[in-house]
Amino acid sequence: MSRTPFDPFARIDRDTAQAILGEAVHGADDGELFLERSQAESLVFDDGRLRNSSFMAGQGFGLRAVRGAVSGYAHSTELTEAALRRAAATARLAVGDGGGTLALPPAMAPVNLYPAIDPAEGLPTAHRIEVLREIDAYARTADPRVVQVSVSMASALQEVAILRPEGTLATDTRPMARLNVTVIVENNDRRESGTAGGGGRHGLTALIDPGHWKPLVDEALRIALVNLRSVAAPAGVMDVVLGPGWPGILLHEAVGHGLEGDFNRKKASAFAGLLGQRVAAPGVTVVDDGTIEGRRGSINIDDEGTPPARNVLIEDGILVGYMQDRQNARLMGVDPTGNGRRESFAHMPMPRMTNTYMPGGDADPAAILADLKDGIYAVGFGGGQVDITNGKFVFSCTEAYRVKNGVVGDPIRGATLIGDGATALQQVRGIGNDMALDPGIGNCGKQGQWVPVGVGQPTLMIGGLTVGGSA
Repeated sequence: MSRTPFDPFARIDRDTAQAILGEAVHGADDGELFLERSQAESLVFDDGRLRNSSFMAGQGFGLRAVRGAVSGYAHSTELTEAALRRAAATARLAVGDGGGTLALPPAMAPVNLYPAIDPAEGLPTAHRIEVLREIDAYARTADPRVVQVSVSMASALQEVAILRPEGTLATDTRPMARLNVTVIVENNDRRESGTAGGGGRHGLTALIDPGHWKPLVDEALRIALVNLRSVAAPAGVMDVVLGPGWPGILLHEAVGHGLEGDFNRKKASAFAGLLGQRVAAPGVTVVDDGTIEGRRGSINIDDEGTPPARNVLIEDGILVGYMQDRQNARLMGVDPTGNGRRESFAHMPMPRMTNTYMPGGDADPAAILADLKDGIYAVGFGGGQVDITNGKFVFSCTEAYRVKNGVVGDPIRGATLIGDGATALQQVRGIGNDMALDPGIGNCGKQGQWVPVGVGQPTLMIGGLTVGGSA
């Protein structure tokens, strides 16, 4: 992907845009003009050949006016004065007769968490396809039981500019790259799969180096072969040890969403009204941090122009804060936390996670496993469902093992973890010293919007989860 510098005001004078925005938010509490240019490219090599190649590019704006709990929003792919005036008239409907007091602009500080680069880094498409072919060949020769390989490579670039009514202009250029490998193995008419991958806010070059992708293939194959010898999962209430890194997706879903400001302002979260109270076992701390260099969930500014921060949500078991965008922060009488995010110019911002994780404790992970008398050890997760109002979750394990008397036994298949986030936090019995972040594979959905996120945690023991099995 090649690009020219993003000039959000190439088609309309900035002073004109500023004046139209001012008219839209007159008498409002807040508002902004969000301008975006984006492009994304992906290649999928499947079943020994290039299966799919796609490229998309787009641009547009979204204009918002906010008064109280009401937001007026309009967006368009046409950045002209006429389109802006139509959008302003629509957004203005939320303001009514006015009477609001326009919020102050966010305090800005220079942040540079990733380079403003073209993530494809000038790599010719033919070269990238040849790398995919090499990955496919390496996987197929790694083990005679490999019957199918799928490799995907993706790069994307999002450039945003946020103009506020008082004239502040905040900008960000957000690269993203990712490489994923799935291997399917077969033995005695039984087929199983394994997947490995990752990426972040950087270019493709590092991802397509053999020193990076060969270990990915080896890991995907290892998981597939583990699953090939798995036995049916047991069912019942038992203690569970979660591995470090990607299993933090359970924390993200079962706890993280419940700590977003909008759910708590509306009292729709299991954590609503509990600030200052114990909501987790001693030693449990939960952090959302958009300032970790190069991570999928990291941002130099959020989608309202607020800088990101390291926000402690739960500290030593005590609930100390929520994640906030500007609107919900104002309505709750607190400061925004840099968590106002949106999928694109066609969407309004809302409180969203960035990189959410649990810092490590002081326990030896091996000792935590040794203390597991009868349960399972889960190190990989697939899909899950969560009810925000009560925190109840169901997660499927993609790699898990039976453990008895501290001895890790057979891998198991068909295991699901069932519980609720608030109770699970209270039942944390061991926190390892091996905190790790995921490899860069997280996406988060909320109200139809998707944004990239990061998760992480150390090895954890949680008591009394319900395990849904296939035995």
